[in-house]
Amino acid sequence: MSEPVYPPLKLLIDGEWISASERETLPVENPSTGETIGALPVATREDVNRAIDAAQRTFDSWRRTDPRHRVAILRKAAGLIRSRVKEMVTLMALEQGKPLRDGPAEVNRAAEHFEWHAEMSLRIFGEVIPSPAGVSQMATRIPVGPVAAFSPWNGPGASPARKMAAALAAGCTLVIKPAEETPATALAIAECLVEAGLPAGVLNVVFGNPVEISDQLIASPAIRMLSFTGSVPVGRSLAAKAGQYLKPMILELGGHAPVIVCSDTDPLSAARVSALTKYRNAGQICISPTRFYVHESIYDRFIDAFIETAEALVVGDPLSAETQMGPMIHNRRLSAVDELIQDAVSRGATLRTGGHRIGNKGAFYAPTVLTDIPESARIWHEEPFGPVALFRRFNSLEEACALANATSYGLASYAFTSSADAIAMINDSVEAGGLSINQFVGASPELPFGGVKDSGYGREGGAQCFDGYLTYKSISHKISTQ
Repeated sequence: MSEPVYPPLKLLIDGEWISASERETLPVENPSTGETIGALPVATREDVNRAIDAAQRTFDSWRRTDPRHRVAILRKAAGLIRSRVKEMVTLMALEQGKPLRDGPAEVNRAAEHFEWHAEMSLRIFGEVIPSPAGVSQMATRIPVGPVAAFSPWNGPGASPARKMAAALAAGCTLVIKPAEETPATALAIAECLVEAGLPAGVLNVVFGNPVEISDQLIASPAIRMLSFTGSVPVGRSLAAKAGQYLKPMILELGGHAPVIVCSDTDPLSAARVSALTKYRNAGQICISPTRFYVHESIYDRFIDAFIETAEALVVGDPLSAETQMGPMIHNRRLSAVDELIQDAVSRGATLRTGGHRIGNKGAFYAPTVLTDIPESARIWHEEPFGPVALFRRFNSLEEACALANATSYGLASYAFTSSADAIAMINDSVEAGGLSINQFVGASPELPFGGVKDSGYGREGGAQCFDGYLTYKSISHKISTQ
């Protein structure tokens, strides 16, 4: 088998693909080897201004485009994405370390985002308001304007696709800055949109210094709305800056998802699916199950089965079909996770498995399980975003729900039970943007996705998918002088 080739990286500005030649670049590294595999062109201030100008100039024509024509472009792009699954799966393995077995689901989800938003864009309805005699009143929904979007490295296909699809289907134009760690997958999606017939300037893709680019985009009067997925600290900073300019935002931030495992659960099957889900993408998923609260009557059987599954995972080269867990994104993330684990152990936590780096090449870390963790440990309160699971026993469901809420996060939550009463209590008590029971459901296009508390505000997907990208215009028309 020939070695996979990482493509040349570019910027997309006003329909022009701009290569890395004769400009500053950033290295893109393969997290499995630490080797540099690409040179990413850095957008200058003038480049970003060109992208903003293009989005502003093309906004009127794009918003006035027949919605059915916009839908046709998005549907065609979705089809092109589906036809290139193998290519994009390889890109994600090279630049993000996502195992080949996990890649197709993300690529197909990227295509689903375009299909969902295309269909929903034909259902953007206004309202006719009851009016006095001789007056017609209505409220219409219109695109907010050019959008700036920022997507993370841990979902290199689905996350930029969701933001592109929502903005474009709503009739907005877009400047997007995907993550510098994983640029090729986002560029491959942009290529599908261009090939599908998206007019030049409607979508612009830039990379570079995240702070400088975000500051420039937020300050521009042309940019009317922002969408960001990433960490809580960065989200706070962007929200503060956007507030100075009265720019609305969608913020999908971190998570620290609890899992409540009730006494009526089959501990062996629940533990196995929990472990397989926990270590997917090396735990680098904002909705990854992390804090496991297990009823004391089944605790030992559950955790033993969980550890057995974790220790049996094949950790290695993401380009191997046998690999179940690849590397972390880079050594900085590995060090951050290891620091949290060692802090917990130093405070009295029990390390049941893992807790160490694997090998001396690449950012591989062993699937880790911690028990007996004191409340003072940082890992209870900071999102680990890595391959570590935390365990604690509980006696009553009220206690478990209180523990689930004992963080500043509120993105995803999970529970295992067959009791209708337990489901009702968990549903009513647990503070989170999403709750999955007896399963682990991801951010599917048909469900509104987002968090509460420090996990952000606004929603992506579902029937609410355009709420951040549209605004209301109220129209009152006097139709009679009588």
